[in-house]
Amino acid sequence: MEFRWNAWNVRHISHHGIVPEEAEKVVLGARRPFPLAREDDKWLVWGRGNGGRWVQVVYVLDDDDVVFVIHARPLTDREKHRLRRKTR
Repeated sequence: MEFRWNAWNVRHISHHGIVPEEAEKVVLGARRPFPLAREDDKWLVWGRGNGGRWVQVVYVLDDDDVVFVIHARPLTDREKHRLRRKTR
């Protein structure tokens, strides 16, 4: 799987304390029920990032299946609780 990074998406995720390598790790490590399809051909993944923290990544795929991350941030406590209930 190939990722496409540019100044915009690197800067955007950095506002949430995420680096490209961490976002890639979450996408590549996706486990059921992820990735989840979202509107506008977007995909959502929750997974473990650096240091084991839970991270949400939203991305789109281009025609060549190249991943373009459009959003990434740490999960909230409420989201982590919901994830634990989902994966039991």
